[in-house]
Amino acid sequence: MDPEFLLIKKMKKGDEESFEIFIRKYYGDILAYCGHHCGDRQYAEDIAQETFLRFFAGLSRYSHRGKAKNYLYTVAGNLCRDFYRKKRELPQDDLPKKGEGLTGPGEADPEKDRLMSLKEAVDRLPPELKDAVILRYFQDLKIKDTAKALGITTSLAKYRLEKAKKQLKDFMEKEDAL
Repeated sequence: MDPEFLLIKKMKKGDEESFEIFIRKYYGDILAYCGHHCGDRQYAEDIAQETFLRFFAGLSRYSHRGKAKNYLYTVAGNLCRDFYRKKRELPQDDLPKKGEGLTGPGEADPEKDRLMSLKEAVDRLPPELKDAVILRYFQDLKIKDTAKALGITTSLAKYRLEKAKKQLKDFMEKEDAL
């Protein structure tokens, strides 16, 4: 029998140890996913914790159909989208500009600049493409698991990933031309 199914069954019966096992099993992946979305460690931790709180609050209604991790990604993705809505309402003056960061004034680090450009490119993707990229490449999910987490077909997940790669390539080529 599926070990995850048994773990969830124990959680539904109120077994405290099973809750701890579940959190230890998935917290790191969910935190990393949230971190890729919002870029702020504190917000990422808050969103990850809220993801688990919401999962546990609805546990009695949860019907196990595969991987709970995919469901957690869905909840986390919704919370991250809420974070984006709130973030747009906040002033952006205090955010570091391109080229600012860990290096001092006048110091150049081409590798960090390239990574910052890639992060900016990923952040500029439409939400449905960004989610697919984060799940597939940053969370290292298989395409079928990415599709399940997003609630879409495998072929649509492949399409979104190809479209995202093309947009990222175009953006990075424009950056290189500057």
